[in-house]
Amino acid sequence: MNRTKTNTVFKSLLLTALLAASAGLSAQAATLVFGNNGEPVSLESGNITDGISILVQHQIYDTLVHFKDGTTTTIPGLATSWKANADATSWTFNLRKGVKFQDGTPFNADAVVFNWQRFFDPKNQYGYRDQGRTYEIVGQLLGGFKGEKGAVIKDIVKVNDSTVRFDLNMPSSVLPDVVGAGYFGIASPTAIKKDGGKYGTPNSTPVGTGPFSFVSWKTGDRVTLKANTAYWGTKPKVDTLVIRSIKDASQRLNELKAGTIDFTADLSPDSLKDVTGDKSLAAVRKPSFNVGFLSLNNSNQYLKNDKVRQAISMAINKKAIVDAFWNGLGVSSTSFLPPVLSWANSKTVPADYKYDPAAAKKMLADAGYANGVSLDLWYMPVSRPYFPNPKPIAEAMAADLSAIGIKVNLKTEDWAKYLEDRNKEPGFDMYMIGWTGDYGDPDNFYAAYYGPSAADDINFKSPELNALLDQGRAAVGQAAKAKIYSQIQDITYKANYRLPIVHSQPLAARRTYVQGWVPSPLGSEAFNKISVIGKK
Repeated sequence: MNRTKTNTVFKSLLLTALLAASAGLSAQAATLVFGNNGEPVSLESGNITDGISILVQHQIYDTLVHFKDGTTTTIPGLATSWKANADATSWTFNLRKGVKFQDGTPFNADAVVFNWQRFFDPKNQYGYRDQGRTYEIVGQLLGGFKGEKGAVIKDIVKVNDSTVRFDLNMPSSVLPDVVGAGYFGIASPTAIKKDGGKYGTPNSTPVGTGPFSFVSWKTGDRVTLKANTAYWGTKPKVDTLVIRSIKDASQRLNELKAGTIDFTADLSPDSLKDVTGDKSLAAVRKPSFNVGFLSLNNSNQYLKNDKVRQAISMAINKKAIVDAFWNGLGVSSTSFLPPVLSWANSKTVPADYKYDPAAAKKMLADAGYANGVSLDLWYMPVSRPYFPNPKPIAEAMAADLSAIGIKVNLKTEDWAKYLEDRNKEPGFDMYMIGWTGDYGDPDNFYAAYYGPSAADDINFKSPELNALLDQGRAAVGQAAKAKIYSQIQDITYKANYRLPIVHSQPLAARRTYVQGWVPSPLGSEAFNKISVIGKK
């Protein structure tokens, strides 16, 4: 062969190889940094109830059912298909083959049964309930645990290596949506057995099948993950994902402007002007699929009185509070359901609450408390999609209540402790909390806070309400569901135990080089499709 030609070919091949290597290194070196609004409570799937934890877990774990980007429409996840029997009391899931956990453990029916048995069976040896595990979300979304009255699930069984079956105690048309909720990621049985009771803590290694693998958790600062290059789905477009814990919304905005984080969510609504005025940033209005509300505890000597709860409801100027703190990115409503599910609302319940402090003061006097009462009002220490500025919102509600003679003592504590203590006797008198939907059905909102195991924080039990929730879960079609959920709203509106304050449109923002981010109405999504091309 001609030497000149040989040299030319060699140089061409060398250049091609160098360019490919350079491109690979460039992609490998890409780091995506998200500013989360707090620290996860746990990285153990099934044992969380909060969105901060879900967001991190969503990167590590997959659920059996996924949701189409930006929607509440179910699509295959670790299960490729699913089917109910004739009366929806049994659901069979066909599992994806050839998938492995990040530690090399095969994903199969045994792994699914292992995870779900520890979630819902109080006697399961790998549930580590003697070390503080509660799996509260199972009670909230599925009515209770194995063997309990009201529990939706009867058992989870292995049909064969790639098929599992959920046998139910009652019909459910929404079970696939529920098992797709971000709480229920499938973890490696090997990793759980290895770490035991410390699994999911900063001193453990959580392992799933998701797009990112766990690297480290620096308490109070960040969780660092790396790309799972063997991921069965869309492979991550960055090598490293850092999820930083930044409680203060203004600090998150400042860091976004400075470029120390690439994107963030749950900014204060009044930050919209700052974001749109910065050419290096892009505002992202997340879909509205939440409710922020005030819970009143029936075990409190005053709040067990219907008239006191009604007085509180009339005394809080909910519309004025929303107008003052959400900058046009929120609406007040009597409904526990976000506007997109308004088809399930009652036609006999007014669209918004009546604000009438004079009538509220008289109601309080009629209840026997003309000289007022004293109550604690707890507010969360972190910004949430529904309450981006919890403390000033709590102060506004306290001012309204003070005007009718209710002395309010404002209190807060660490987020993880806040979530735990609200369920401990005697509970909080009044506390701010909220919910971002996990799937697109009214069941997800009402069952999560009014179900048989979901209202312990307010000590409220209603057999009539529980029966309706069972009927709603079994109903098929919007018209059939609407008949049931409208009755549920009638009951909950009159009860005044949970007072809806707002349905918000959460404000997020990104650096302009962040591409491919499609926020989910469900509050969390995997970040594997996001790129940072052009990031310096």
